[in-house]
Amino acid sequence: MSLNPTPLPRLLYVEDDAQIAGMTSDVLREAYDVVHLADGRLALDRALAERFDLMVIDRRLPGLDGIALVEAIRTARITTPVLLLTALGAVADRVDGLDAGANDYLVKPFDFDELLARLRALVRGHRVEGRRRSLADWAFLPDASVAYGPGGERVALTPTETKLLSLLAESPEHVFTRGEILHAVFESNDALSSVDTYVHYVRRKTAPDVVETVRGRGYRAGAAR
Repeated sequence: MSLNPTPLPRLLYVEDDAQIAGMTSDVLREAYDVVHLADGRLALDRALAERFDLMVIDRRLPGLDGIALVEAIRTARITTPVLLLTALGAVADRVDGLDAGANDYLVKPFDFDELLARLRALVRGHRVEGRRRSLADWAFLPDASVAYGPGGERVALTPTETKLLSLLAESPEHVFTRGEILHAVFESNDALSSVDTYVHYVRRKTAPDVVETVRGRGYRAGAAR
């Protein structure tokens, strides 16, 4: 009896240059199930409607340019790894792409081996992020100690901030007293005020409603929306 082969990871490839797209698609199809589109707005529609494991997006596109496309994907809270292709090698152009929400960039002309290596690295990094929890409008990834905002912004969390949010996120309906949080998250010699201090730190990094105050009782996870 034959076993079903493992499906290839799905990759959305957005490139309007037909010659480049043809060669690159052939290479990518050796490792990925490639969906190629030549228009940024059509690509956004597919990204919103379907699940992809990776995205490779050209900077200059008709319909919707690559920067705007990445921004729209992140605004929709899609955290799929994105590699941005650009013919613009200036530092400011690369920064624009990363600030828009791309995970990596590659300047044209590029070597196919490097492209494939960068994609493998993006997949590994995304797997490490693992579980995710919703806190208000934010996506919290405890295994990676990061949180993603509604606009796709990525915030790194300290170990203590991660432990605090993990505690709240695992029991989102429970109101934790400051004493419960102190016992579960902090060292035995820490003061009760440490709880309030770290709630303030988390809110300042993310948003005030990520951690909800229940007056006279304590704190709980912000309601997912």
